Amino acid sequence: MPRKTVRPNKRARVWALIIVLAVFGAVLIIGSVSVVQAECELCVTYRGRTECRRGSGKSDDDAKQAAQRAACAVMAGGMNESIACQNTPPSTARCGLD
Repeated sequence: MPRKTVRPNKRARVWALIIVLAVFGAVLIIGSVSVVQAECELCVTYRGRTECRRGSGKSDDDAKQAAQRAACAVMAGGMNESIACQNTPPSTARCGLD
């Protein structure tokens, strides 16, 4: 007696998975692109070292915070230094970049 194959059911599951992943990817891409409404570049001087980075976000303040976090991530070693660096006013800040 020949065994039945379950192939059609397996194909349907594979296609369903592909569709779900495609929808998830599209939502992820659209969501991340629509959030960027402001872009800033700033320089932070911390402990005698200066780093300049760009950041983006919903507002200029969000973009500045992102840029400051990126600059401080390079210069600070540990949580205490990271917090101190992020509380340091930027030496230069420029928003509205192309």
